[in-house]
Parts: sequence; structure tokens; C-alpha cells
Amino acid sequence: MDDRKVYVIPCSGIGKATASVGREATYRVVEDERPGCADTICLGLLTLGDEEAEAKLQEADVITIDGCAKDCARKNVEASGKPPTISHRVHDYLKEHRDLKPETVLDIGEGGRKLADVIAADIAEEIDELRNECGDPCAGEDE
Repeated sequence: MDDRKVYVIPCSGIGKATASVGREATYRVVEDERPGCADTICLGLLTLGDEEAEAKLQEADVITIDGCAKDCARKNVEASGKPPTISHRVHDYLKEHRDLKPETVLDIGEGGRKLADVIAADIAEEIDELRNECGDPCAGEDE
């Protein structure tokens, strides 16, 4: 099996509840939904030009999740020399799921957790599609 991972990279979004939702969705994907197939890299390392972090992305598919329209995750991944394969904005999900509003940065609440679940489920499906394109399915693997 190809051990190539799909990297899911959320924004840092300090002070934004929507950024906290994006980070929660990321952890759900890499820890619960697609462990072994998905991983994450600290956005700060890419911002600082960390060569090891940048090298990991070059041979991988990358999915970004931004908490606001500034698109810091997407822009910093692009600046590292690797355009994201797929980019998401939490606000786009809020438009579709108006009842799932996060509460605060420190506690996104039930609505925020459910929104993170929706985002994580979409990303898990995207990872399955990306892995199937390269002949390396992930869904249903026993890990």
C-alpha cells in the first residue's frame, strides 16, 4: 500500500470560533475518521518556511480549512509551494447549516461540534476519493 497521506491543514484563527470549528474538524478526520490516511501539519511551521514541513506537502494532497475569508491556511500552503488540492471555509458550511453555530473560541458548543462533524464527514469522503484516484483506498481499512 502507498503510504502517502492526505494532509488536512486548518487555520490558526486565534480568537475566532469558526477557526476552532475548523481545527476540531481536522482532529476528527486525522484521529477518528481517517487515521493512517490523513495527517495534519502545524500551519505555523509552513508560515516560518520549515523545510521538513514543506517537503511533506510536496508529494501529498492537501486540504485546507479556513475559519474566515482571509484564507490564511490556503494562502500559507500556497506560499509553501504547494497549492491545496481542496480548500474549505467554515463560513460556507454555516450558510448551509445556519442552526449549527459555534458558541465561543474556547467552547464551540453542541452546534459547533455538530458543524465540525459535518465538515469532517465531507473531508473524509474527499480523502476517500483522492486515495481511490491514486489506487490506494482508505475507507473501511482496519487500522
